[in-house]
Amino acid sequence: MKKFIETLKNIYKIEDLRSRLGITLFFLLIYRLGSFVALPGIDPAQLGELKNQTSDGLLGLLDMFSGGAFSNASIFALGIMPYISASIVIQLMGIAVPYFQRLQKEGESGRRKINQITRYLTVVILIFQAPAYLANLTFQLPAEAFAVSGWMFKVTSTIILTAGSMFVMWLGERITDKGIGNGISLIIMIGIIARLPFSVFAEFISRLEQQGGGMVMFLVEFVVLFVVFMLTILLVQGTRRIPVQYAKRIVGNKQYGGVRQYIPLKVNAAGVMPIIFAQAIMFVPITLVGFTNSDSMSGFAAAFSDHTGFWYNFSQFVLVILFTYFYTAITINPVQMAEDMKKNGGFIPGVKPGKRTVEFLDTVMSRITLPGSIFLGIVTILPAFAMIAGINTQFAYFFGGTSLLILVGVVLDTLQQIESHLLMRHYDGLMKSGRIKGRTGGAGSMM
Repeated sequence: MKKFIETLKNIYKIEDLRSRLGITLFFLLIYRLGSFVALPGIDPAQLGELKNQTSDGLLGLLDMFSGGAFSNASIFALGIMPYISASIVIQLMGIAVPYFQRLQKEGESGRRKINQITRYLTVVILIFQAPAYLANLTFQLPAEAFAVSGWMFKVTSTIILTAGSMFVMWLGERITDKGIGNGISLIIMIGIIARLPFSVFAEFISRLEQQGGGMVMFLVEFVVLFVVFMLTILLVQGTRRIPVQYAKRIVGNKQYGGVRQYIPLKVNAAGVMPIIFAQAIMFVPITLVGFTNSDSMSGFAAAFSDHTGFWYNFSQFVLVILFTYFYTAITINPVQMAEDMKKNGGFIPGVKPGKRTVEFLDTVMSRITLPGSIFLGIVTILPAFAMIAGINTQFAYFFGGTSLLILVGVVLDTLQQIESHLLMRHYDGLMKSGRIKGRTGGAGSMM
């Protein structure tokens, strides 16, 4: 505790760090306040049905990422997810489209062009998503919830929702440039954390009303949550980079020296994206079934609507593994890595540069992706086990899935940023060792 207080004093002494933290908190506060500002023409007191709809499923996940703005029919209802979707599309195009491949190789100028294209694509996505969100509002809310209706409401609300999401994106960029960094990740994380107090309170009330041992179970839940959180931290920190010696054991090559060297490969190179993809795919069949009246499809819908059922979780587990391999394959390019190593005068001891290095990296990446994908699959279905144990749905989300991985990853990256500022000015870091391992070893964003 004494060291923690001393660290806070050191942070306050560094004017630049103090200013960056203040700017970050100020922008995050603006985002949180905006998430409670309802769209003009909507009565906030009539949002009960919308809140019920976003209690679980994919919409519940979107509501969690937006910090409740989705269920509040807020001007920030669509949040940062359209920008993330656009970023994913541009990232995929960088694999298949030569124009984007050239931009990626142009350095800072190319990065600026890619960012600009990503913004334009975000606007296009918002133009389609905003009317869909408004159509859902019209379907879910009673007529008296709308003070204004018709095409004028749809046009003005579409413009407001689009502007709101672009403003959230701007806040994230300002946090990255002027604040502590990782702006987009921090906005998502603050939205997730904002739901935690309400989820804990709901769980506390339910356990309080339970007869016999309710409070004991409540304490046990927190112990389990702490253990899961710490294990996830250890796994994220421990998969930062692969020792060359270990990589050679994976491919059966025992020829290496005694110097401990590393190659830039991680067990979990895909991050949280496979979970997001898998959860989105799992939502599609249920949506399609909703448009049919077939009795044979009702059993299918029941099986895949049960988030604690075997088939739902088994299918999601398999999808996460498949998407982990897919996303790793399109983001990790062994040929490019081998070329960069050669240009910079680097090499892997005992492995010839060129084709042999490419084959070595590809084999290692393929084999270490399996345990990483299994880990992601287990994390994905952990909330289901929490629900089976009787934990309410909202609180169960914090026992695994994207929420847990985002919280762990962003916390580690933020602490690493603060650590680097302290160490540069010869102050003790946040840990006794003076080192905190982030997910990327740098200040990169989540996506």
